[in-house]
Amino acid sequence: MHRFLPVATLALMTALSALPAAAVDFTGWTEQKFSLFSSNDYRQAGSSLGVKSDGSVSLLWTRLPEAEWGATSASWRWSVDQSVPPTPLDQKGGDDRNLSLYFVFLPETVAAQYKDSNIRKLLEADEARVLLYVWGGDTARGTILPSPYLGARGKTVVLRGAGTGAFAESVNLQTDLSRAFGSGTDGVLVGLAVSADSDDTDSVISGGIANLTLK
Repeated sequence: MHRFLPVATLALMTALSALPAAAVDFTGWTEQKFSLFSSNDYRQAGSSLGVKSDGSVSLLWTRLPEAEWGATSASWRWSVDQSVPPTPLDQKGGDDRNLSLYFVFLPETVAAQYKDSNIRKLLEADEARVLLYVWGGDTARGTILPSPYLGARGKTVVLRGAGTGAFAESVNLQTDLSRAFGSGTDGVLVGLAVSADSDDTDSVISGGIANLTLK
């Protein structure tokens, strides 16, 4: 799998190898396939994650320990060396994107009931609210779109349109929850996931995420 990673992605991961203690460790995250024959390649290297998607789609996820449930903001660096074309991110079956970072929230009153649940159960919970920060699509930065798969439970927040490059991001999760789902929406952060999606356009994605930090 390491042979798929381009020089720029490897350089980003190497440069960020000495990361703050608060950075999320991608080691041990679990892949969730959406079909038997479609899978991405992930390089889990501590606080860096390399991703290769070749006409495929899948998701890598983890539950968060209760000590992290109170996080209200996040920051990370990501890079894309090979990109899918621009797509309409609110169109089911035509919404390829380079990278998506999922933040899964549940009301504190029910969060404990889902502490052993897999990602499918978390995403399907009626009480769940999911922010998907996306690099891809054909809309402007900051656009909020309905998720074509999660219904009222999920909203897409566009951070970068389709294309290549390397960027640092910083988001206020509580502010974006209110923007996406209405004033007063809150919850505790119970899960994280990363996906790359290139199956509809039969294209190739090569990129990575590093130094994902929750505060």
